[in-house]
Amino acid sequence: MNALQFLSQDHALSRAAVDRDLSVTDEKNLLDAYSNAVTRAFDTIGPSVVNIDVFKRKNPYGDPEKAGSGSGFFFTPDGFILTNSHVVQGAQEMEVTLTDGQTHRARLIGEDPDSDLAVIRVDEGTFQPAALGSSQALRVGQLVVAVGNPLGFQATVTAGVVSALGRSLRSRSGRLMDNIIQTDAALNPGNSGGPLVNSRGEVVGVNTATIMSAQGLCFAIAIDTAKRIASQILLFGKVKRRYIGIGGQNIDLPRHVVRHFELPGKQGILVVGVEEKGPAHQAGLKEGDVIVEFGERTVETMDDLHRFLSDEKMESIPRLSVIRRSEKLHLRIAPEESKR
Repeated sequence: MNALQFLSQDHALSRAAVDRDLSVTDEKNLLDAYSNAVTRAFDTIGPSVVNIDVFKRKNPYGDPEKAGSGSGFFFTPDGFILTNSHVVQGAQEMEVTLTDGQTHRARLIGEDPDSDLAVIRVDEGTFQPAALGSSQALRVGQLVVAVGNPLGFQATVTAGVVSALGRSLRSRSGRLMDNIIQTDAALNPGNSGGPLVNSRGEVVGVNTATIMSAQGLCFAIAIDTAKRIASQILLFGKVKRRYIGIGGQNIDLPRHVVRHFELPGKQGILVVGVEEKGPAHQAGLKEGDVIVEFGERTVETMDDLHRFLSDEKMESIPRLSVIRRSEKLHLRIAPEESKR
């Protein structure tokens, strides 16, 4: 090997060493940036997160006994806490523990099982509220951090990414929840009701559920939904929803019916029951009718109907289109506020 070859080989080895060092440095910087983002998010949201212990009486004469626990977070400085409905449902007493160990009694302001959200309140004290972000600004792949109290381990932090947006999930009441965030930030029992935050510590979701038989499939209610639900609970103590007074089931429409009436959908709702003197009865809806449109929008399932009835922008007397035998009828219906 001559001197030139030796120098060339030495240069190549030196270059490889430099590239290796740069790669290690880049990886270290990336890990440091990730760690700093998670740490910063927790430092911001941590003081707002609480553990919620729920107590119930096993009989009318006994003292309340601990029946479960979950998480929540302050969203106002005067003690209002957002959490899941299934965390506080049926509670006779509630005790809130802050990250500094302080405990306070809490009371229920209102809950909405259909969206699995509830608002409770600690009446005395001033607290650090969480900053509420916007779930509309989320992107798939974005870093998110979940904070809660899984299995009683307080102030636990897990991190992951937004796996998907716009999912639908069935609430415990049976109603479909829309705009659900899917994440792989690990959640366990006790995380329910805790915040899902972005790298700035802004709440973008309320952790609500996992699929226990799977790994990395965790779900949160979008904060934009939670803001709307919480506002109604604060104003009315419940969420106002409308109903039309029918029992229905999803059915597939025959092809000739779809073609004949030029329907945009291939399914509809078969009316199997009409509440006497209810909005549907007054509009002239009958058993055996098939609902295909509501307020100019295609209806294929009961979930579609529930979604449209929950729409705040819905016109007061929308048009209901139904197939009755060989006719397509257009009825005017005035939905009423649900009594539930």
